Amino acid sequence: MDWLNNTIKAPDDFYYKKALTRQACLTKPPGSLGLLEEIAMRLAAMQKTETPSIERIWVSVFAADHGIAAESVSAFPQIVTTEMVKNFVRGGAAVNVLSRFVDAQFEVIDVGLLQAVDLATLVADRAANGTANFAKQAAMTDAELNIALTAGKSAVKRALEYNSQLFIGGEMGIANTCSASAIAIALTGLPIDQLTGAGTGLDDKAIQHKSQVIKNALTLHQHSLDSALKTLQYLGGFEIAALVGAYISAAQQGLAILIDGFISSVAALVAVHLNPQTRDWFFYAHQSQEKGHRLVLQQLQARPLLQLDMRLGEASGAVTAVPLLQMACKLHNEMATFEQASITTH
Repeated sequence: MDWLNNTIKAPDDFYYKKALTRQACLTKPPGSLGLLEEIAMRLAAMQKTETPSIERIWVSVFAADHGIAAESVSAFPQIVTTEMVKNFVRGGAAVNVLSRFVDAQFEVIDVGLLQAVDLATLVADRAANGTANFAKQAAMTDAELNIALTAGKSAVKRALEYNSQLFIGGEMGIANTCSASAIAIALTGLPIDQLTGAGTGLDDKAIQHKSQVIKNALTLHQHSLDSALKTLQYLGGFEIAALVGAYISAAQQGLAILIDGFISSVAALVAVHLNPQTRDWFFYAHQSQEKGHRLVLQQLQARPLLQLDMRLGEASGAVTAVPLLQMACKLHNEMATFEQASITTH
């Protein structure tokens, strides 16, 4: 796992400054396109070009089961993880529809379903048959954590072979909001009730139970949670670990990353703890309706592009935000300058 600490270069400041100069010449008041201007300038720096573009998009959805589901912390039965994987493969999920709309390359990876399934286009990169129940023991072994992190790295390799300009990671795993909340609490020290939400639709009583499960688990493992990597190992899911590996690897390779919702943002938080320069390569798609997401975004000093009250996961929010990045590039590249339009500015 030493590769997690490999150097991440900052986006190219030369191209950022060139993009900034061009923005000042476009036929608009300075700053009037707001965050769209910043998106274009950052992408120019990431891609080392004066004409940034987002045309080749890669979406990897990582799927795995969670032992913590045995503690009744989800509104849905665990079998839904596998059934949703089948739906992804058939192309029937929300993220499939959205990926087709933006013409993204889509894949789903089994990082640790309870039982392996034989599906033609499913990528099998399995750490184990689901994580252990972190209410009773560490969620995963060192070896399993390594496999899951490397699964994310492998997904980025496939994205680069496609020559993609944007990497989007998604997740599927019943009970994974419980795991993500536990990780976020351990890393931030924020109160349990502020970071524990409804997930797929728990009522208030069930949320209280979920909070208590997390509290007990944090007490059980308190002497082991001395680093972000150990926190991920003891409380995480294979799909969350795969996202962490993907984010760090993509940043190391100079590939822009669009972060999805609560669970993906917790993975981003882990990645930043492990290798702080990772954050330079992140865009944040949206602020979800999941209770703790706003606080996790604050910890990341993140500014989300959208707020649509989404809470589906599976990368759906991130793919929804792709057209904003594309429009930012189009505006930057195709707007006339004041000189071209023969407009006098003084």
